[in-house]
Amino acid sequence: MEAVAEGLWGLADYHENKGEIGKAVKCLEAICQSHVSFLPIIEVKTRLRISTLLLKHTHNVNHAKSHLERSQLLLKAIPSCFELKCRTFSLLSQCYHLVGAIPPQKLILYKALDLTSSASQDVAVKLWSCNFNSQLANAFIIEGDYQSSISALQSGYVCATEISYPDLQMFFATAILHVHLMQWDDENSVLRSINQCDRVWESIDPNRRGQCLGLLFYNELLHIFYRLRICDYKNAAHHVDNLDAAMKADMQKMQEIQQLSSELDALNQSLSRPDLPSRERSALAGRQAKLQQRLRSLEDSSLTGKEFLEPSYFGNARRAWGDKLVLAPSPMDGEWLPKSAVYALVDLMVVILGRPKGLFKECMQRIQSGMQTIQDALLKLGITDGVREVDLQHSAIWMAGVYLMLLMQFLENKVAVELTRSGFVEAQEALVQMKNCFIRFPTILQACESMIEMLRGQYAHSVGCYSEAAFHYVEAAKITESKSMQAMCHAYAAVSYFCIGDAESSSQAIDLIGPVYQMKDTINGVREEASLHFAYGLLLMRQQDFQEARNRLAKGLQIAHNHMGNLQLVSQYLTILGNLALALHDTVQAREILRSSLTLAKKLYDIPTQIWALSVLTALYQQLGERGNEMENDEYRRKKLDELQKRLADAYSSIHHIELISKVKLEVQQFHELDIKRAMANQSMSVNLDIPESIGLSTPLPVQSSSRLVDLDGGRRGKRKI
Repeated sequence: MEAVAEGLWGLADYHENKGEIGKAVKCLEAICQSHVSFLPIIEVKTRLRISTLLLKHTHNVNHAKSHLERSQLLLKAIPSCFELKCRTFSLLSQCYHLVGAIPPQKLILYKALDLTSSASQDVAVKLWSCNFNSQLANAFIIEGDYQSSISALQSGYVCATEISYPDLQMFFATAILHVHLMQWDDENSVLRSINQCDRVWESIDPNRRGQCLGLLFYNELLHIFYRLRICDYKNAAHHVDNLDAAMKADMQKMQEIQQLSSELDALNQSLSRPDLPSRERSALAGRQAKLQQRLRSLEDSSLTGKEFLEPSYFGNARRAWGDKLVLAPSPMDGEWLPKSAVYALVDLMVVILGRPKGLFKECMQRIQSGMQTIQDALLKLGITDGVREVDLQHSAIWMAGVYLMLLMQFLENKVAVELTRSGFVEAQEALVQMKNCFIRFPTILQACESMIEMLRGQYAHSVGCYSEAAFHYVEAAKITESKSMQAMCHAYAAVSYFCIGDAESSSQAIDLIGPVYQMKDTINGVREEASLHFAYGLLLMRQQDFQEARNRLAKGLQIAHNHMGNLQLVSQYLTILGNLALALHDTVQAREILRSSLTLAKKLYDIPTQIWALSVLTALYQQLGERGNEMENDEYRRKKLDELQKRLADAYSSIHHIELISKVKLEVQQFHELDIKRAMANQSMSVNLDIPESIGLSTPLPVQSSSRLVDLDGGRRGKRKI
């Protein structure tokens, strides 16, 4: 019977190589369903093979789970077979993870760790222990148990240290940093984790580092997320440069591999001709050998997923090896995110660092590139325009969530760019796209709801609909659980109320900003601090406390300039300080400040801020009696005002305008509880991209009085994990 099994295994190999997965599974299931009994070990190997095929090539996770559970029962009666038992435990754990059965997953992993602890402590055993600790850490994350997750990862780190695998140590060090970034309860712990990553990375041989492309991206991205979290843009920039250079080098290498493979295929076809002259055959064979050698050298220059036993992501193993960024050696779960998602993240990081500096051309190119990458990936997952969350295969929810969250981040930045440069219609289109995505995938994109409301408020304020803006800011604060975002939403709403200008609105603004400002020391983040200083400065100006307002606003400007690097925010801080200096009759400082503000606003194509600065400058020239400057300045102001009014007219006439500003919350259909559980749970061992960088401030529509104040340009505080 063993010969029969080997024959069916071989036939299954044949069908798998031809891509006939159904036939391959049928060959293997013939062994399991046979009326004649096979040896238990043969049945176990067969069921493992079926499970692996199902996990790699289909969405039938429950079928795979059933085969693995049967294998586990059979293995209980066999005293040896350590490798088979470990493979069964590992795959069964992944199946439980995919169906959201976390308690059974943890139970099976505890059994697996008991097995490794009782076995001889050689390298293979330690590697399996690393595998199980990694999966256990992920299970704890899903349950929100950060400390237990870190403990499991530290156990894996110890195992990696004992077998002297520095790249495996780096895997666990970065994973620990990842959890600290998600938890963020102690910045000192985050710093210690970052330092540990730096030490381990430096301990890896430089030649070996070049082969650990997945670890390079993972480590650099986590460093960037930390720097952006604390608004340290200066030190984040070189990490982004490193990533961008590595991405471009890898893309160039993959292009060369593709060209070599195509040429090699053509050569092989030529060499297969029986009538090929011997001299020509010899020349082609020599060329073939050179191409094969070059191809091997390129493929061996980085870790690949070729030898991995386990499917890194259910339903995704059909991706070519070059599409994977491997993090750790077999039998570890081999990648964090698909290469396309990581490369989209790199584009996103370039956008996030470039947008506050006004590098809009580069940002829009990266946004377009990243969104195209994401759309291609979603299409491969079967997510077309008509697909909704309820239609998704169970196994596709996690990966769909990764790409959909990235898509929302790109769209959010597109809205920010367009609102900064007064592209109201373009901002509408991107915001409507965000809204439609959320309506189709409300559970997966649940964390984006507050962000969308925030941006609706930002759009409404940018086009002069202050009451609607305040409504959406307040709604955004109600939705989020983040104290920091709530504080910023209240600050933004307060400024919108100030811009309405009547007594009732001013009272509402005071009710919002007063209590929040008193609690500012309990709220972390320089962006939050800058927002609160701005709104409170406006309050003090309304109360005629000009000197104290100047002090608060100057402090906010310092934060915006030194920590955030946001030119629009700086420009608008300068404009309001110039206005305040004029109110205090400090005309020398007012002139200097307002000219700087106007220069920055011109660089950003920020028409409202230009008009606002020009209005204050006109008032300055009137006060100084500089009639020539006043007329020249006012002529330019009217020209910009005409341009703005045209853009606003286009925005008002759009079919999306009322939809976006209306005082109506987003309404979505709630799906099955199980789908909700999976969608939320699987966004777990992911990166926290709650990146605190300001979009800036947006100017209210021009009015006759140059003292009308600005709004805080819609902040991006959507809590999100990828």
